[in-house]
Amino acid sequence: MLYNLRLSKETNMRLFCKPMTLKPRIPFRVAHGTSAQRENVLVGVEHDGLTGYGESAAVPYYGDTQESLMSYLNSLPPLGGDPFALESVLKNLPDGSHAAQAGVDIALHDLWGKMVGQPLYRLFGLSSAPIPQTSLTIGIDTPDEMARAARESEYPILKIKLDSHDPENSVAAIRKATNACLRIDANASWTLQQAIEVIPRLVQYDLEFIEQPLPAGNVAAYRTLRDRLHEMNVTTPIFADESVKTSSDVAAYAGAIDGVVVKLMKTCGLREALRAIHTARAHGMKVMLSCMLESSVAVTAAAHLAALCDYVDLDGPLLLTNDPFKGLIYNGANLSLPAGPGLGVIPVSS
Repeated sequence: MLYNLRLSKETNMRLFCKPMTLKPRIPFRVAHGTSAQRENVLVGVEHDGLTGYGESAAVPYYGDTQESLMSYLNSLPPLGGDPFALESVLKNLPDGSHAAQAGVDIALHDLWGKMVGQPLYRLFGLSSAPIPQTSLTIGIDTPDEMARAARESEYPILKIKLDSHDPENSVAAIRKATNACLRIDANASWTLQQAIEVIPRLVQYDLEFIEQPLPAGNVAAYRTLRDRLHEMNVTTPIFADESVKTSSDVAAYAGAIDGVVVKLMKTCGLREALRAIHTARAHGMKVMLSCMLESSVAVTAAAHLAALCDYVDLDGPLLLTNDPFKGLIYNGANLSLPAGPGLGVIPVSS
């Protein structure tokens, strides 16, 4: 099969960015705080009559705001005239927000796919199927309200957000309300002692794994937790999210955790996400592909890597009332990649 290769002109790629306000269906509460809306940034790279789209998510607990993301993106020097020189273009980006760099990375990959007329997953040597079923997130609320949300959900996999306030009560109420597969995400809100006390009690509720129980940045604490749980014959896997941003972080946590959560906004985009996935595999870790509160642009970009991952948590567009793009296709928890070139995303207005 021949690629529909477009010969690029000797002109610089043009980068642009626009504010993008995303509105959750209900206020989205996690241990880090509550979001009534999320102020993200749409990134575009234009070249030879084509536009590649990317997205930068303003995640408050990483210190990003829409204004800081726009400031970084608007200050970038020209990206050059070769849209196929992805490694060198991305390597030369100034230090700064990982999410801002991710927006550029995603847009460049979308442009790359459009220039050769192929979906991105094919350029990575991957298949469009099968994609693991996605979980649906239930934010922090009262145990009764969380149980109601679980009872009303038709999704077979639920990701339960918890904080340090009586987490067992919430899990018990949810388990009573549903037989769905449950994943727990404490978003770094438990102390080591609380995790040692709580996790053995949560085992009875049949959890698939527990995500980020401890604060980020303390590998020794995760090693201690792992050792103590093994002493108590607790085998529920522990995954790291906030602790692990890049492939270097993955390597640092080898032997301390069972799996890693890969998000494009942490890895600076798709290329480093690939390295993080392969590093996890080299160290015998499982991988969950996940997202922030993002539109179909960034979530679809991540989904092109899904064939490499064990678990998927790509429910961002499901939580929104105003997704400005069409991309990843949802049939309940089952996901399908769009057929178009690059990311395959299309602005809703077009």
